[in-house]
Amino acid sequence: MTESYFPEMIKKLPEADIPFEGVRGWIAQGKDQQVAFMEIEPIGMVDPHSHGAQWGIVVEGEMDLTSGGITKTYKKGDSYFIPADVVHSANFKRRTWVIDYFDDVNRYKVHEI
Repeated sequence: MTESYFPEMIKKLPEADIPFEGVRGWIAQGKDQQVAFMEIEPIGMVDPHSHGAQWGIVVEGEMDLTSGGITKTYKKGDSYFIPADVVHSANFKRRTWVIDYFDDVNRYKVHEI
């Protein structure tokens, strides 16, 4: 990923250990929550899963998000909320940048080099 919508100060944050090829993220860690700045290639489907509550906003790009059985397309400036333990999945057909807030202190671990 050569182009980025996130400034260097974001990319100096700890990198997240994300198990999906084509996805990078940087973590801002709080005591009880986590914010992840994500760069996502057009990787297609992210399998259904669940975790603590998640709020996010699309910075650039587009994604189809299925949450609780309802699918919606989110584009630049759109925000979304996924309640805790609700099964959700996403489809990325083009490069997309999102910021996700997780009400889950350990949603992502720091990537160990």
